[in-house]
Amino acid sequence: MQSISPSIEPKVALVHEWFVNYAGAERVVEQMLHAFPQAELFALVDFLKGDERHYLGGREVQTSFIQNLPFAKKHFRNYFSLFPMAVEQHDLRDYDVVISSSHLVSKGAITSPHQPHICYCHSPVRYVWDLYQQYLEEANLTKGFKAAIVKYMLHQLRNWDALSAQRPDYFIANSNYIANRMHKVWRVEAKVIYPPVDTNRFQISDKKDDYYFTASRFVPYKKVDLIVQAFQKLPNKKLLVCGDGPQSQQIKALAGANVEIISHASEAEFSKYMSQAKAFLYAAEEDFGIILAEAQAAGVPVIAFERGGAAEIITHKETGILYKEQKPESLIEAILEFEKWEPNADSKAISAKAQRFSQARFIEEYKAEVLNCYLSHKQKFG
Repeated sequence: MQSISPSIEPKVALVHEWFVNYAGAERVVEQMLHAFPQAELFALVDFLKGDERHYLGGREVQTSFIQNLPFAKKHFRNYFSLFPMAVEQHDLRDYDVVISSSHLVSKGAITSPHQPHICYCHSPVRYVWDLYQQYLEEANLTKGFKAAIVKYMLHQLRNWDALSAQRPDYFIANSNYIANRMHKVWRVEAKVIYPPVDTNRFQISDKKDDYYFTASRFVPYKKVDLIVQAFQKLPNKKLLVCGDGPQSQQIKALAGANVEIISHASEAEFSKYMSQAKAFLYAAEEDFGIILAEAQAAGVPVIAFERGGAAEIITHKETGILYKEQKPESLIEAILEFEKWEPNADSKAISAKAQRFSQARFIEEYKAEVLNCYLSHKQKFG
């Protein structure tokens, strides 16, 4: 790769899917903006309130026509069949470099041959690829007229998704797991740069309490119900569950006397729950899993399903325990295995290993990769 001059300041456009909250992808965008503070923002919609815009640093967002469609503020996702056309309407002609943060359509932005497009991919669209059948089942869309319409729309989106994956000149994946999925569905190669993790969010605690902890949105793929079901068979062990979502009633119904559901917690309360836990539990198959890295940075061992990004964050019997099946029985075996290994857990060593995911590391690696791609592209196309 070429050496990078610190004086290089290309004009940068940053294309993100939408700005409606401050979740994992938005935390990545926040650090991208630290790497390229001159970047101008594009998105399908921007419905952030004034007090929610802190991570954009006062920047305005150029949005698509979907912003002004009826009921878009609450139901913009219902217009998903228009997303491909909308992202193609972004006018990016005046920029030297286009960077995108994509889990759906941002990678489909149209650029000129002389403009390098570097896509940071959080994941290929799961509900049109590997989770297609699961999505239809969970949405009760396997049969009937409505199901036929949705299947056709997803088929069209799948075709566009494969086509638009040829538009970026360079891909960056957030984990080796996602890089492999990208190669599977798109046949593209990607450099891996792990997403930025606030490794200072939680502090190592000298005091450990006698409970296990998990935190997640209560939606099917997060498998919070699986964790609660495991503790039905572990009545002498305590579990704290922090979260809320569509499955709240179902999960509360599963919870026994040894399971405490915490719907809302302040940052200080959440930090205490995390740092004082025996271990953090997770059952989802994640693309990366930022909260797992945050737990490790707090020196907390993690017990997690081994598939997905967890296997890149957790070292078995060094920083936690990995288990092989998304079943309560497999998690129970992992918890019992953890309790045998627990005396060997070293909080400081666990935390030190998690520093490889820090925000400062991301900014340095991401900026270097984008500028190297820019220089390489400039040599080819001028």
